[in-house]
Amino acid sequence: MTRSCLDTVGTGLVPPVPTGLRARLLADGCALLFRRAMSRLPVRVEYPDGTVFGIGADTEPRPRMILRHPDAFFARVGTQGLIGFGESYLAGEWTSPDPTAVLTVLAESLPRLVPAPLQRLRFALLPSPPASERGTAENARTNIEHHYDLSNELFGLFLDETMTYSAALFEDSSTACWEQLAEAQRRKVDRLLDDAGVRAGTRVLEIGSGWGELCVRAAARGATVHSVTLSARQLELARIRVAAAGYTDSVVLELRDYRDVRGEYDAIVSVEMIEAVGYRYWPVYFDQLDARLAPGGRVALQAITMPHNRMLATRHTHTWIQKYIFPGGSLPSTRAIESAAGRTRLRVRERRCLGAHYAETLRLWRERFDNRAPEVAALGFDATFRRLWQFYLAYSEAGFRSRYLDVQQIVLDRPEEHP
Repeated sequence: MTRSCLDTVGTGLVPPVPTGLRARLLADGCALLFRRAMSRLPVRVEYPDGTVFGIGADTEPRPRMILRHPDAFFARVGTQGLIGFGESYLAGEWTSPDPTAVLTVLAESLPRLVPAPLQRLRFALLPSPPASERGTAENARTNIEHHYDLSNELFGLFLDETMTYSAALFEDSSTACWEQLAEAQRRKVDRLLDDAGVRAGTRVLEIGSGWGELCVRAAARGATVHSVTLSARQLELARIRVAAAGYTDSVVLELRDYRDVRGEYDAIVSVEMIEAVGYRYWPVYFDQLDARLAPGGRVALQAITMPHNRMLATRHTHTWIQKYIFPGGSLPSTRAIESAAGRTRLRVRERRCLGAHYAETLRLWRERFDNRAPEVAALGFDATFRRLWQFYLAYSEAGFRSRYLDVQQIVLDRPEEHP
């Protein structure tokens, strides 16, 4: 664990409750809007005085949202929006026996929760992403270290044996279970390698190494692999895993920014890396894909996506995920990917959507993380950090269950080279 990451695992992670006249006014307005919105949703919101809100809250089983400290909750949400909503959970000001269920209902209703006039005031009321987190060459490594260099041991507690930290591909997502996860991850990787045409003799570029599973599986086909990452901890373990599999002669792993890669490759594969690039740099990312792809080659991406209108509405707002989990990150829309690729010679040839598979992948990670809480604590991560990660995994799962988010495997090539 790096020193910068150690600084983020203590209880000082949660800022104090906002105070002052502005905070009180915003909290009062937030309380009114919250009650009105929740009264129309199939949830059960419980206040300390016994007040309950939600459609069917008294007669039907509903996801429970328990407000322990309403004043603090409304002060945070009123001044910080969704960042405050998440921070209030970290502080224990609201809780739930099933946060994923609550968050799924909210995600399904998100466009309707806030009145349109207030949505147009988003930029005036809510903070913008700090310039220090933009995906420049200078900032990118720090952004990646913030999350991926926390601890290989931490990730090992809830990931399966493949150490793959992206959506799996199950034979049937409706029956997904832990025993199927490792094979589902291998199936996902193999599908991407097939899409990119990886076989014996293929020169492969992987942008975003993870912990080495894709390198190993590509090398097992007889390919040579150049894989780059900005996470020193991932690089360390990926090299160990590649060596253990006997592929050090055919795999080169480097600590290198994607912008600094040179050479020509028959296939390029990048799994859930575009989200870390930042929307300002998507054109740069696709320029690099085009520049590095050999004639007749193909690119296979796996990308988390969101609706285009929501992407446009939120890209200038600092989010809870950016502040606490993935600094500098941005989720693209399908249209944004096609537009960025369209500035180059690359075009989207094929897309397949795996949103339901990601929901189940996240559920399995979340359950595993919760079940191994004592081991997480033994690594030095306190109760506040564990609540942060419980919220992060539940928040992400809810995004896919509600279909607010999707994940796609996308194949690109140059049409004139593939008649």
